[in-house]
Formats: sequence, structure tokens, C-alpha cells
Amino acid sequence: MKIVSVIGARPQFIKAAAVSRVLRATAGLEEILVHTGQHYDQNMSDIFFSQLHIPEPDYNLEVGSGSHAYQTGMMLQGIEDVLLKEKPAWTLVYGDTNSTVAGALAATKLHIPVAHVEAGLRSFNRMMPEEINRIITDRISDLLFAPTLTAINNLKHEGLEAQTVFSGDVMYDSVLYYREMIVSGGDKYRTPGLPPAYHLATIHRAENTDHPENLKNIFLAFSRIGSPVVLPVHPRTARLLNTQINIPSNVILIEPVGYLQMLWLTMHANKVLTDSGGLQKEAYFLGRQCITMRTETEWVETLHDNWNIVTGPDPDKIVLAVNSALPHAPQRQDFGDGKSAGIIAENLLKSR
Repeated sequence: MKIVSVIGARPQFIKAAAVSRVLRATAGLEEILVHTGQHYDQNMSDIFFSQLHIPEPDYNLEVGSGSHAYQTGMMLQGIEDVLLKEKPAWTLVYGDTNSTVAGALAATKLHIPVAHVEAGLRSFNRMMPEEINRIITDRISDLLFAPTLTAINNLKHEGLEAQTVFSGDVMYDSVLYYREMIVSGGDKYRTPGLPPAYHLATIHRAENTDHPENLKNIFLAFSRIGSPVVLPVHPRTARLLNTQINIPSNVILIEPVGYLQMLWLTMHANKVLTDSGGLQKEAYFLGRQCITMRTETEWVETLHDNWNIVTGPDPDKIVLAVNSALPHAPQRQDFGDGKSAGIIAENLLKSR
């Protein structure tokens, strides 16, 4: 049975690494991998394929950057051409990017069943483009792989229970798998030149990067933290820093890093400050307290016992959260057992 998997952005590479490994080892399944090119440079794309041993894409659409409409339109056209040629039994899409919704739309219009990995997430904030992508993709998908019980309840409330499967979170699969590689690798994945103690930060969401006041408040908070803050700079954020933001002396800017280097940075950080959904979970899986610089989170499971503190871009709240006590309660395993990719493969096989 042929499956076309559509990916295009960093979080999807990480999820696809876990699922592709299982799909390609499962008798009766053949995977065709399509890279839309949404993330396309060395640090945001190529390094993930090489480090995570993701198979070379069978198709690379090389769409690149652009407006939401441009990206989605170009992806629709390219994915449709692939689907017409390959005639798969299923199209598999991941997460909540423009690549996700383009893959789902192209397949649905050709009457090819769609399976959505990481279905049912909701921020309930329709100002986020990711939220619109999630809702549309879930509505038109035939099989919904939900990573948490909260996601299952969201889909149930939207009348989508019949096509929903609790798979657990494939990112948990990946963290467990690659954590062992990092531990055994010693300093192989260490970023040189960093202080022995630091907080790790990332900023890339449009709600922060497209609003200069939010970005200024976040960097004001960093300056008031005092201790070193290591910030791998996302390309969207980099364009703003030299023109709109004064970089505090305690903020250490570094180039974007590969997934294994990012896991190493997370494992060794005091705390994590981010607006990334994926990094919130990775911090949780690796036992690091997270400060989420957004006004909401899709990953409500991480909020218990202050493992994740939602502050928005408010500098007072960010500093208060950084100075708060570390959690004493253990993390709850609400994300499955680390074998989500196997559940996905099994359910796709059962669909024949």
C-alpha cells in the first residue's frame, strides 16, 4: 500500500523521522516522501534530514518563502502533480503548517484519503494561522491521529470522534530515540563557547515577530533576567534584531542548530523560554521547566505543577516565571508510551 507523506517544516521533519522509520520497516507499506520546501536552507532543513537519517525526499517542490496564499497555492499545485502521478492509498500530513493544509486539500480534492498526525490541537485563537490550518485539516481528514486525550476531546466536541485514534505523540518517540544517541555521544552535539549555566530561548511565532512591541518586551525581560540567555536565531527573527531591537549583553545569539544540538541545549539548560509548540513538549519530555511567551498553549498537559508557565510577552510575568521554583512533581506521561509511530502504521494497514 502506497502512502505519500507531505512535510516541509522543522517540526514535521522531527515527526516524520519517527514515522518514516516505522513505515519503511512495515511489510505491505511503501512511503513516498514529499518535501514542499517551506523550510529550505541548510540550518532549517538539510541538517535535519542528515542528522535524523530521514530518507531523501522523492520529490522536493522547492516552494520557499512567501505569503500564506503564495506558499499554499504553490504547494497545492506541486502536491497535486505528485498525487496524480503516484496514486497513493493515503496521504499523510503532519501538524499545522501551510504544508499540512496544502497536502490535505490537494488529496481531498482528488478523493484520496487523508491521515493527519497531531490532530485535535486547539489554541482557540483564530488569529494564529496555525489554528486555521489545524481546523481545516481535521475537518477534511479521514483518519485523525490524536497525540493526547485533550486532543481527542476537542475532536469529539467537533463531531469527529468516529475517525479519531489515540496514537500518542510521535515527538515523544523521537525525543526518547535521539536522547540516547546524545547521551552516548558525549560532547559531540555540544555547541562550543557557551557558559556552563544558561537559559535557552527561541522566538519565531508571528504573534511576537510581527509585533515589535511584543519583541521589545521579550528582550526587556531577557535583560532583567541577568543570567545568560542563549538564543538560536530564527530567520524571521534575525531580520528584526539589527533594526528594531537592542540586544542585551546577557543574550548570546547563535545560528539555528540541528535537532540533536537543540536537544543537547535543552537537556543542559536551566530553563527554557519559547513561543514554539514543539519546544514546549521537548522541554517537558526532558525535564526542563518551560516559560511559554504566548498567551495560550495547545499543550495544556504540560501546565501541571508549573512545568510550563504561560506568560505572553509580558516582561514582568516572564521574569517572575524564570525566578519561580522548579517543579517538584514528576512529569505525567500524557503523551503515550513512545510507540506512536507503530500505532500509526498499524492503523494505516488496517484501513486496506
